[in-house]
Amino acid sequence: VQLQASGGGSVQAGGSLKLSCAASGTTVGSVSMGWFRQAPGKERVFVAAITPIEDYTVYADSVKGRFTISRDNAKNTIYLQMNMLKPEDTAVYYCVVDQFARITRDPRYWGQGTLVTVSS
Repeated sequence: VQLQASGGGSVQAGGSLKLSCAASGTTVGSVSMGWFRQAPGKERVFVAAITPIEDYTVYADSVKGRFTISRDNAKNTIYLQMNMLKPEDTAVYYCVVDQFARITRDPRYWGQGTLVTVSS
């Protein structure tokens, strides 16, 4: 499994960014996928996940109502639309894939990160 994340960048607080994660070696429509992030000096934490079961989604409390995870099966890609960004959203964002039981806690497959910087 290979995951290629992109879309990071610098934005002012209140702005928006959309991250993409292109997958190979797996089919995004048949597995659970998600996003984690790691802020400077902190551990990696769960952000959002989407499952193949009726596109069920789950979010960390810190991003509910601001972030939306989605997927495009035809492009074998998942997305993270991030709105109303805050400085505390600054982090390296990682795309992950695994079974649903692990996707929010300890996913085994990680892509490279993409840096998001939010300035106040």
